[in-house]
Amino acid sequence: MEAELVALAAAGATALVQQMATEGWTAARDRVVAFFADRSSVTPDSVEEDLETGRAELVAAYRDEDEDLMADVQSEWRTRLRRALAADPSAAAELRTLLDELSPATPTTYQAIDVHNTITGATVHGPVIQTGAIGRVDFGGKGAHGRGGL
Repeated sequence: MEAELVALAAAGATALVQQMATEGWTAARDRVVAFFADRSSVTPDSVEEDLETGRAELVAAYRDEDEDLMADVQSEWRTRLRRALAADPSAAAELRTLLDELSPATPTTYQAIDVHNTITGATVHGPVIQTGAIGRVDFGGKGAHGRGGL
């Protein structure tokens, strides 16, 4: 399988697992069910059941801080997406569209701003952090997980 399709499957699994922890889960679940139902012999009900089982496992994993189970849920969906792409490489375009829908918009350019700190009247014995903005960063993979919504 092409490296690009493997990377696409991994990105899809990451986005899917992140969506499992959000309020928009129902819409995301329905889109993923349609993706799998359109190209496999499984029924939409069985895909939906598998997704809900994965979500329940993920919620439990967050609660219990079980990073291995979190990684297992993501790995399962990465494998399923990779198999779907291997069976139907033309599905890559639909998966890319689905990823665009599931992934929050991220800015591609940043506006330069001036930031000034002035520390007076005291001795500072620690770090000083200077920033114009602090945004949300989600990390995938074992060991670092965003906790959005759980």
